[in-house]
Amino acid sequence: MSLPRPLTDGQRLDWLRLARTQNVGPVTFAQLMLRYGDAGKALAALPEIASRAARGKSVCIPPADSIAREIAAAEKYGARIVASCEPDYPALLRMLDPPPPVLTLLGNAALAAQPTCAIVGARNASAAGRKIARDMAAALGKAGYTIVSGLALGIDGEAHAASLPTGTVAVLGGGIDHVYPPQHDRLYAEVAQQGLIISEMPFGHRAKAQDFPRRNRIITGLARGTVVVEAAERSGSLISARVANEQGREVMAVPGSPLDPRAAGTNNLIRNGAALVRHAGDVLEVLTSLPLLRVSAPPAEMYDAAHHGGGDPIPPSELARVREALSPHAMPLDEIARAAGVSAARAGAILMELELAGEATTFSGGMASRAV
Repeated sequence: MSLPRPLTDGQRLDWLRLARTQNVGPVTFAQLMLRYGDAGKALAALPEIASRAARGKSVCIPPADSIAREIAAAEKYGARIVASCEPDYPALLRMLDPPPPVLTLLGNAALAAQPTCAIVGARNASAAGRKIARDMAAALGKAGYTIVSGLALGIDGEAHAASLPTGTVAVLGGGIDHVYPPQHDRLYAEVAQQGLIISEMPFGHRAKAQDFPRRNRIITGLARGTVVVEAAERSGSLISARVANEQGREVMAVPGSPLDPRAAGTNNLIRNGAALVRHAGDVLEVLTSLPLLRVSAPPAEMYDAAHHGGGDPIPPSELARVREALSPHAMPLDEIARAAGVSAARAGAILMELELAGEATTFSGGMASRAV
């Protein structure tokens, strides 16, 4: 991993244009930067790459003036846009493979650099669950931890409110200016004033259902450990727990009554190896025992070194074989490569081109699927 470096205004414009390009997710962005070493060079290469994989289709790159307007709108709002290569980008999040290429920050960015713990859970939380979240967040805050959550109703809101005096980070599913849920407009204002609000999405973007898994990945990526207070069997908080585990972060869960469906998910997490925590003391015991290094999962081999600097075009036959090997459900890269008869690194390079063409979707952890 290269050392953090500030970007010039021109470099930031190119970086953001590449990150906002249609079908360029975090994995493809990282692939392009590794291949070309510069966002401007990657932008110049995109039309040819996409056309090759999409059989003549063009790629939709946002014009420079629209990106300049996004930067100006964020600054007018009091926020700022930070690239994953810059010093102010949260260090723990930068350790992900790959990190979100761009974040918009509103508030005190230094809070994300302090020791952090995520607290998430049910929106329709019980009174007991809400109290546990409040007490845990307040005690962890007094112990020097910044509390990270998603500004949702229920457990998230309680955790933010209780940790306002000591430091809290709210990660949004929409743009930095989109308050969701609207019932938390006052809490949003308080976090913006006293804490930190983070968004991966463009300014003005209204959150959709498909945006929340990316938000959850940031919540867990910002923290060394994630506590799930209450969660039903099919709760979004369980997705956060799975992602945290994939990121190499600690997963903790508060046990609950077997008769309460809001405890079914947390009890199952404990049954499958999550640390059982009852209060902040248990959480601190877990967090202080974690090693300082290796908090992020090992990187997946998603890059073909033979294509460094552009390389020769990938033969249509290889593109076709990888395209054919894709499933509507996410599959590990090595399985796709085996089915296509290419190396894993080669499959990663081909998947980048197929994603640009809108024919594949790549995920962190070396997974990919056919685009739907």
